[in-house]
Amino acid sequence: MTDSALLLIDLQVGFDERSWGERNNPNCETNAARMLAAARASGVEVIHIRHHSREPQSPLRREKPGFGWKPETAPRGGERRFVKRVNSAFIGTGLAAVLDAAGITELAIVGLTTDHCVSTTARMAENLGYAVTVIADATATFERVSPWGDRVSAEALHDGALTSLAGEFATVIETDAWLEAV
Repeated sequence: MTDSALLLIDLQVGFDERSWGERNNPNCETNAARMLAAARASGVEVIHIRHHSREPQSPLRREKPGFGWKPETAPRGGERRFVKRVNSAFIGTGLAAVLDAAGITELAIVGLTTDHCVSTTARMAENLGYAVTVIADATATFERVSPWGDRVSAEALHDGALTSLAGEFATVIETDAWLEAV
């Protein structure tokens, strides 16, 4: 699997704040950590991405504790790290150049949030020619209010985002299926 990479997106402490609202998939980090351990053991390239928000009050700003990595999926030693300022891990980071130089053609994506940074990164990765797999039970999101004022559950947004990605932009599978392939 020397042509594969595991992208861990925005697994940051700031997403633990209650202000985000209801979240689906409480096992997201556990599953991502299982995948991270397997990637490290099998030589799959590991790449950590985190968000540095432009919003002054965001817990994801570099100077706030929320910018920190979640301990169970934190980078080690030589693992690559990128900081992004927008939803896509490819904009302004040099990620594509690093992947291309390393001969990476396949990406497995985990992290937060399914309908924002995970989805945007997966779509762009596919558009750039990478084979993309999004791990459904190693991603999660939060509830939101629609433009019409209706509450949309985290689970509905998660399922909708994965449904939009499936087949067109990515293969969508569960953690155990990915672990079997590694």
